[in-house]
Amino acid sequence: MKKLVIFDLDGTLLNTIADLGNACNHALEKSGFAPHPLSAYNYMVGNGVRKLLERAQPDAGADTIDVMLRDFREYYDMHCTDLTKPYPGIPELLAKLRGQGIDLAVTSNKYQRAVEKVIGHYFPDIEFAAVMGEVPERPKKPDPSIVFAVLGEHPCPKRDVLYVGDSGVDMETARRACVESAGVTWGFRPVSELRSAFADHIVSDPMEIFDIACRNR
Repeated sequence: MKKLVIFDLDGTLLNTIADLGNACNHALEKSGFAPHPLSAYNYMVGNGVRKLLERAQPDAGADTIDVMLRDFREYYDMHCTDLTKPYPGIPELLAKLRGQGIDLAVTSNKYQRAVEKVIGHYFPDIEFAAVMGEVPERPKKPDPSIVFAVLGEHPCPKRDVLYVGDSGVDMETARRACVESAGVTWGFRPVSELRSAFADHIVSDPMEIFDIACRNR
C-alpha cells in the first residue's frame, strides 16, 4: 500500500479551465489583445501562468508579459472560485485515502497563493501533508524539485509514493522523480499524451486511484 499520494491540481483535482481562461482573457484585453475561446486553454495551461500568457500572446514582449502577469493575478485572486469545481468523485477519493491513513500532497505550477486559496476553499476538511505551488526559488514541473520538496517535508520511500496528474508534464515529473505515476483521463490533455509520456497507470475513475494506492506490492 502507498503511504503518500501526490496530486497535480489543475485538471486533476479541480476543473479550473474556465477561471484560468477568463483571467487570461482579462489580462489580454487589458493589454489590447484579442481573447481566446475557453476551449483553447486546455493546451495552454500546465507550465505556470507566465508560460500560459506567452502561449496566449506569442508576440508580446517580456515587459508586456510582466504587465499581463500582474493583471492576471489580480483578477484570478478575486475570481479563482467563480466557476472552478472539483471533478466528480474527487472529494470522496481524498476522504477515502485519508481514511486508510494514506497521506496526501498537492504540487502545482500555479503560483503558491492561488494554490493555497483553492485548496482551502474546495477541500477544507481534507488534511494535506503538503500543498506546494510555484515559488521563485524552485523550478517548475517537469523538473522534479517540487516532488523532492514534498519528500523533504514529509519523508517517505519513493516506492511508497504515487503521483497523479493529467498531463505529460506530470508524467515526466513522476518519471524524473522516480515515483510511480497515474494519468487521469478527465483532465485537460488527451490519453495519447499520457501514453506518450509513459504513465504507469491510466485511470478514468477516481476510485481506480484508491485501488492502485491500496494495492499490495
